[in-house]
Formats: sequence, structure tokens, C-alpha cells
Amino acid sequence: MKVLSTIMVLIVAALHGWFLVVEMFLYEHPIGLKIFSHTPEHAAETAMFAANQGLYNGFLVAGLLWGLLRGKRDFTIFFLLFVIIAGVYAGIVVDPGVFYLQAAPAALGLVLTLLAPKPRSA
Repeated sequence: MKVLSTIMVLIVAALHGWFLVVEMFLYEHPIGLKIFSHTPEHAAETAMFAANQGLYNGFLVAGLLWGLLRGKRDFTIFFLLFVIIAGVYAGIVVDPGVFYLQAAPAALGLVLTLLAPKPRSA
């Protein structure tokens, strides 16, 4: 279960790493325009907001990886909860598909993390 939990958390971190790249660096590129269904004009007007979102996604990645690398289960759970909350919110106010792309994988990662045996204290 520990291996499955780690793999799922890494998948969630990779997704958010991709979100960071798209929102910070590819937002006005044809890839970003297609993903967000924006015109070049609209993307230019809103790029600073997307970059800010990308930065937040980077913080989520950092927290998830820190929790895994340091063996801090509670830290990993804390950041998975942030991802779930953000995904539920975006699924409600932006697009229901965001829920399945963001919150659902994090929820699975959370369940697997909670089911995995706790590391022994030193």
C-alpha cells in the first residue's frame, strides 16, 4: 500500500507540475490557448492571473514532494487536502472536469496514504 500511495502522490505532484508549466510558461502559447480555450487577446489580458495560479500549483508540488522525501505523512496529507479543496472549488466554479483532473487523483492519493502503514518514529 505504501508503494501505491507514493506513486499516486507522485502522479498528483506531476499533474500540478504540469499545471505550473502551462499556467506560467505556456499560457499564451498555442498549447495554453487550446487547453484553456482562450483567444490570444484574452490570454494576454489574463496571463498574470494564470501565472499566479501556476505559482500556487508549484507550492503544492513542493509540499507534496517535501512530505514524500522527508517521510512526513501528515505533511503529505495536509497538501493533498489543499489539492482536493482547490479541485472541488474549481470543479464548481470553473468546469466540472477540473474535479476529475485535480481533486479525484488527490482524493485517491489521500485514501491510499491513510491506508498505508504509518512510518515508525525514531
